[in-house]
Amino acid sequence: MSFSSSSFGSGARSSRTVEFGRTHVVRPKGRHQATIVWLHGLGDNGSSWSQLLETLPLPNIKWICPTAPTRPVAIFGGFPCTAWFNVGDLSEDGPDDIEGLDASAAHVANLLSTEPTDIKVGIGGFSMGAATALYSATCAAQGKYGNGNAYPVNIAAVVGLSGWLPCSRSLKNKIEGSPEAARRASSLPILLCHGKGDDVVLFKHGEKSAEVLRLTGFQNLAFKTYNGVGHYTVPEEMDEVCNWFSSALGLVGLSS
Repeated sequence: MSFSSSSFGSGARSSRTVEFGRTHVVRPKGRHQATIVWLHGLGDNGSSWSQLLETLPLPNIKWICPTAPTRPVAIFGGFPCTAWFNVGDLSEDGPDDIEGLDASAAHVANLLSTEPTDIKVGIGGFSMGAATALYSATCAAQGKYGNGNAYPVNIAAVVGLSGWLPCSRSLKNKIEGSPEAARRASSLPILLCHGKGDDVVLFKHGEKSAEVLRLTGFQNLAFKTYNGVGHYTVPEEMDEVCNWFSSALGLVGLSS
């Protein structure tokens, strides 16, 4: 999974625009109390996840499932597919496409910024979507994107399934250098889930990402593991997600 770092956009192309795909929305079946943007994995789209999320017993949540831009992806030798950012290694060790990450994190924040002020908002995702959700969590803690622009949304909960943490190498200094960032990091609820049999985003990368987040000051973090589970979700995991969202967001009036 190695590649030349020149595969990523250079400064000369930093003004390139990305066009996001279709956004699918699942309306709450009960009283609207929270809105979650849920991000799909590499090569997928928002539709497939919206169909699964609609079946969950979380009637008070509105789900927003955007579709990533189609772009050349280094890990596929430059072959274009839907991707939240360019990636050459599905782990915390790969080079970081800050420009792509910022663009996707800003797209997510924009989707949440129009929600009513009394609605709690969160971000979740699978695989590359989980990586983007975790990057958004670090931006929310710092109060700014990687490019220095202000992060505009108060995130109440973050979930990452079978993912990894981008930009992990520089995170500790960024959080510890700001008391306000450290305070926000310590209070942000995060749930990470990972199958021990994952052969796409290896379990060790998910485990390392959880460790880095904790060491950086994200203390309100739960890391759930699943024996024999590969790079996919299982009912037990989605039950965990439902229970965790209900607790973290303080949802009431849930169906069983």
